[in-house]
Amino acid sequence: MDIYLLQRRPDLTSRSDPDYRPNLTLRDVSEASGVSEMTVSRVLRNRGEVSEKTREKVLATARELGYVPNKIAGALASNNVNLVGVIIPSLSNMVFPEVMMGISDVLDGTPLQPVVGVTDYEPDKEERVIFEMLSWRPTGLIVAGLEHTDAARKMMEAANIPIVEIMDVDGPAVDACVGISHERAGRETATEILKRGYRKIGFLGTKMPLDHRARKRFEGFSAVLRDAGLSLADEEYYSGGSALAKGREMTQSILSRTKDLDFLYFSNDMIGAGGLLYCLEEGYDVPGDIGMAGFNGVELIDGLPRRLATMDSCRVEIGRKAAEIIASALDKSAPIVERRLEISPVFAPGDTVR
Repeated sequence: MDIYLLQRRPDLTSRSDPDYRPNLTLRDVSEASGVSEMTVSRVLRNRGEVSEKTREKVLATARELGYVPNKIAGALASNNVNLVGVIIPSLSNMVFPEVMMGISDVLDGTPLQPVVGVTDYEPDKEERVIFEMLSWRPTGLIVAGLEHTDAARKMMEAANIPIVEIMDVDGPAVDACVGISHERAGRETATEILKRGYRKIGFLGTKMPLDHRARKRFEGFSAVLRDAGLSLADEEYYSGGSALAKGREMTQSILSRTKDLDFLYFSNDMIGAGGLLYCLEEGYDVPGDIGMAGFNGVELIDGLPRRLATMDSCRVEIGRKAAEIIASALDKSAPIVERRLEISPVFAPGDTVR
C-alpha cells in the first residue's frame, strides 16, 4: 500500500466550472467565528493561551464549515508533521492488525496519527515505502523487522526522527527496537516438545528467505534438536498467505509421506489450525499419537475443537511499546524510554501436547 498525495479532481479546479468550490482558508473561519486569524491558528494548532469559550466557538465554526487545516504547509516551519509512519509486511496476516491496535491505543491520546504502508515481505518495496513515508517528514517511523536493504537503512539512519523496528530483537537496530527473540522462541518450543517425549518431528512452514522471523524460529528450533542428537524427520513448505486450507493440504502431504511422525511444528497458528482440523477428521489421536504446536497465539485457536499449543508473539504489547517510544519524543518531560525492549512470550501447551 504505497502512500500518494491526494489531489483535487482536475475537472473541479477551474473557477469557470459551475461545480468549482474554492478551498476554505483560515480567514473564512476567522470571519465566520468573529475572532482573529491568529486566534483561529492558535486554537487549531493547540498552541498559546485561548479562553475555553473562544476555543469551543472556533472549533464549532470549523466543523460547521468543514474546514481542515493544511498541516503540510504548517510543517514547513517545523520540518515535520504529526504523522507516524507504520510499515508492515501484510494486512491479511492476523498478526499485524493487532500490532496496529496497540499503536492506536497509545497514539489516540496524542496529536499523532498513524499512516500505514504495506511491503508484502518484498525488500525493494519496503525501500520505496520508506522513501515515500520519510518524504512526508513524519514525527516517527515504526517498521516491522530488522532486515532492510542498505539504501533503506541509510535513509532511516539519516532521518533524524525516532525509528522503532518491531517484532524482532535478534540483531542490530537502526535506533530502537521492540519485540521478541524469535531464535529464543524456537528454542523454547523445541525444549517443551522434547520434554514431553516427542522425537519424530516434522516442520511445516513458509519458504523463509524473506520471512526472517520465521527463519530465526526455525534455526532456534533446529539447534535444540541437534543438541539432543536429533534432526527433523520431514519438512513441508508453502508460499503465499497463511490459511486453514493451506494447513490442511500441507498436513495431509507430510503425513502421507512420513507416516511415523509423532509431532508437527507449524510456523504459525493459521496453518496449525488447518493441520489440527485435518488430523481430527482423519481420526488421529491428538496429542496421544501425534502432537502439534503453532506460533503467534491468535484468537482463532480459541474456537477450535482443541486448543492448539502455541507461543504468543505479544503483538498488542509490541505495538503499544513502540508507540510509547515515538510519543515520548513529543514530551520532553517524559521519562527516558528503553531503546531495546525484549518481551518474553510463554509457551502455552493447550490441548495438543502430552
